[in-house]
Amino acid sequence: MSKIRLQRARYLILSLFIVVISFSAGYLFGVKGYRIRNQGLPRVAITREIPPDKNLDFGLFWQVWDTLEAEYFDKTKLNSAAMVYGAIKGMVDAVGDPYTSFLPPEENKIIEEDLSGNFEGVGIQIGFRGTQLAVIAPLPGTPAEKAGIKAGDYIIGIIDKEKDIDRSTAGISLPEAVQAIRGQKGTKVTLILLRNGSDEPIEAEVVREAIDVPSVVVTYEKEGKIAHLKLLKFAGETREEWNKAVSEIMGKSSVKGIVLDLRNNPGGFLDTAVDIANEFVETGKIIVIEENAQGQKNEFTAVRFGKLEKTPLVVLVNKGSASASEILAGAIKDNQRGKIVGEATFGKGTIQEPKQLTASTGLHITVARWLTPSGFWVNEKGLEPDVKIEDNADTPEDEQLLKAIELLID
Repeated sequence: MSKIRLQRARYLILSLFIVVISFSAGYLFGVKGYRIRNQGLPRVAITREIPPDKNLDFGLFWQVWDTLEAEYFDKTKLNSAAMVYGAIKGMVDAVGDPYTSFLPPEENKIIEEDLSGNFEGVGIQIGFRGTQLAVIAPLPGTPAEKAGIKAGDYIIGIIDKEKDIDRSTAGISLPEAVQAIRGQKGTKVTLILLRNGSDEPIEAEVVREAIDVPSVVVTYEKEGKIAHLKLLKFAGETREEWNKAVSEIMGKSSVKGIVLDLRNNPGGFLDTAVDIANEFVETGKIIVIEENAQGQKNEFTAVRFGKLEKTPLVVLVNKGSASASEILAGAIKDNQRGKIVGEATFGKGTIQEPKQLTASTGLHITVARWLTPSGFWVNEKGLEPDVKIEDNADTPEDEQLLKAIELLID
C-alpha cells in the first residue's frame, strides 16, 4: 500500500463542476468579465511534417486546409490559430470522453481565473450522465437554486441573447458549456431543462450574480449534541476551512456525534478527499484505489490518526454527491466507519489530470478510474446508501437530516 503522493494526487476528480471546487468536475459558471471572442488568438507555427513513428496520411487534412485558403470567399474568417485549435479539439473530442477536453486560450484562461476564486455566474455544478449534460447540483443560496434548478436536471439547451447564443447541448463539451453559461453579474441566461417526471421542457431564466460559497459550514442540533458538518466542495481552500471546523467541534464537549453532509457536493481535488477521509478512517485502511490505463492499481491509505476517528458518524448523500464526495462516502461505507443515508449518488468514477501544454493552452485528460476500498466502480451507477430516504420538497423538514440524527441519538 502506498502513502499519499501529493505531487501526483493533485488530480481533479471533478465533475468539472463549475467552480473548480472541481469540482469537476468539475468550474463555477462565471468569472467576471468573460465574453465569447474569436479574435486575439496567439500566432501558431504551422508545419506539414508527419511524426516518423506514425503511419498516417494527412493528405486529406491539408487538402481541406488548402481548399479553404484558396476558395473560401471571406478570407477574414480564415484564422490559422483558430483552425489549428479547432482541429486539435476535434481530435480530442473524437475520443468520446466528455471529461477529456482540449482548452484553447480562452477556455484555459477561464480555468485559471476559476482557480483564483473570483466568481460571477449562476452557481450550478455540471457533469454528464452518459453523453448528456446534466446538473449535478445548484449551489446553496445561488441564482440557480432560486430559479428552481434541481440536481439531476438535464440541460438540453442554452440561450443568451446578449451573447447571441441559442444552441442545443448535443455534443457539447464541458468547457463549451461553461463558456455559454457563465457571464457577468446582472446578465441573464436561459437553460432549457428536462426533469424526471416532467413531459415538457422547463425554461429556467437565471440572472447571474457574484458567487461566494464556503467549503465547510458547521451547525449544531439537539442542544449541541450533534454537529451538522456540511462539506460543500473539495477545493484549494477546503483544508483550512475544514481544520477550523474540526477544531471548533472538538472544542465542544457536548458533541456526541457528527452528521457529515455531502449532499450536492460535486467533488474537486483527489488529495483533498483523501486527506479528509484520513480524519475518519483508521490508520492503514484503504481510502480509495486508483487504476490506470495499464490496469495497475495504487491504494491510497489512511496514514495518520484522525481527530474524528472515534466520533459516531452518519453521512448524508444524494444524487448531487459526485466524484470526490463519492470517494469519501465510499471510504466510510466500505470501512464500516458510519452509515450512509439518503439517495444514490451521481456516479462519477474517473480521474482527470490538468496539463498545461503551452503558455496559453491546456488539456484535461482522463488518466485513471477510481474504485472504492471494496473494488466497486461507481461510474454511471453511484453509491447506494445504507438507509435510503428522500427529502420531501413539499415539507419544511429535512427528512434525510432528521433520519441521520435519529440514527446517532439511538
